[in-house]
Amino acid sequence: MTNGPMKTDDLVAILARDAAATGPDIHRRLATAFAVAALAAVALMVPTLGIRGDIAAASTGMLFPLKILAVATLAVGAMALVRAASRPEAELPRGVLVVPVLVLLVALGHEVATQVPANLSTRMIGRFSGVCLIAIPLLGLIPLAAILAAMREAAPRHAVRAGALAGLAAGAIAATAYGLHCTDDSPPFVVVWYGIAITILTGLGALLGRRLLAW
Repeated sequence: MTNGPMKTDDLVAILARDAAATGPDIHRRLATAFAVAALAAVALMVPTLGIRGDIAAASTGMLFPLKILAVATLAVGAMALVRAASRPEAELPRGVLVVPVLVLLVALGHEVATQVPANLSTRMIGRFSGVCLIAIPLLGLIPLAAILAAMREAAPRHAVRAGALAGLAAGAIAATAYGLHCTDDSPPFVVVWYGIAITILTGLGALLGRRLLAW
């Protein structure tokens, strides 16, 4: 019984040495997976949902750019976490999700400052919450598959956590693509409905990670 932890540590050390030897290849595969994920989400969104017709006008305002910035920086932060979680010896970087949180706080502050309280609940519900809950998970399926496939070539120490982070990245990538279509720019809407949709993919990633990434 006393040798159990040592055997586990030895296995991790062996996997870490193997991962170090193939590190550049794994990083290239992950980078390719992230690129495929982003392209797939946009390529599926454009012909099925389409880019919003008022995107030029919306881009001159504050809420649409903040929405896109929040989910895009969440995607970048999640990808950094996926990259770290793919290596058995790596510690997850801290603070990589601070930027999207700060962006959302700024957006929420702007919303509270510019809207009367009676409007906040209506703007949180929005017009297309149901579409959001369906579209983002569907747009994220190919990104999730691409990221998990790349992670299988690595050696993540915690399969469920690694899968969940893959789902988080896929969800944020899909949310960024969907955000180019969605006309609900209210920060409470983004926090609630985009958040639920991304959580669905995070949970799916955790379930798949348990089956696909365990060693």
